Amino acid sequence: MIADQGLAAATAIALTFMLAGFVKGIVGMGLPTVAMSLLAVFFPPAQAAAILVIPSLVTNVWQLLAGPQFITVAKRFGTMMAAVVVGTFFGIGIITGDSVAATNAVLGAVLAIYGLMGLFTVRLNVLPGWEPWLSPIVGLMTGVLSGATGVFAVPAVLYFSALKLERDDLIQTLGLSFTVSTIALGAALGARGVFRMDVALASLLALIPTVIGMAAGQWLRQQLQPEVFRRWFLASLVALGIYMLVRAAF
Repeated sequence: MIADQGLAAATAIALTFMLAGFVKGIVGMGLPTVAMSLLAVFFPPAQAAAILVIPSLVTNVWQLLAGPQFITVAKRFGTMMAAVVVGTFFGIGIITGDSVAATNAVLGAVLAIYGLMGLFTVRLNVLPGWEPWLSPIVGLMTGVLSGATGVFAVPAVLYFSALKLERDDLIQTLGLSFTVSTIALGAALGARGVFRMDVALASLLALIPTVIGMAAGQWLRQQLQPEVFRRWFLASLVALGIYMLVRAAF
């Protein structure tokens, strides 16, 4: 129980979500990635994912509704979002299983791969005729990894980038994908009995440092080059992912 862990747990949660919100405020994404990578150091991965649910949901709904093309985006990626939900329920057995080391290894690998692909600016291209059948496949893969690790970015972000979406459409599409992923993750964790009342309360309270961090990040975004911060952020993910892999192995 989180309540039994006292001040140390509350401090870890507050600092984690302030940093995660700060990153999202600067680069427009990364809240689940930062939150899961740090919370998994202090809490079992399933509990960490459950704490993530409410801050992630609120910030992503905000991002989703901010754009003008919600209906268009929802229709275009409807089959992908349905596949995300199915995949999440398939993958949830990993994060809620008995092997914390295996879960941390999967999460570490996802973080390291995501960071490396971002650092080396891997560019993919999807031909227009591929989208109808490729979207559900990418959605299923994203859902499985989301259920297994609590991180929603891989491979969805790479896929959306490969579609060459306009900036506003990309932001709103990411908001849709992350919102659906968060709801599916919360439902799957609830079905497994992980999203209990004390965890839900901790998740709700985590909104406060998240909003503070986002506000600070949005302010700082006006003061520095976001690309510089993005590269430091991705390099940190690679280092943390490798650390989690090594820790899981030994």
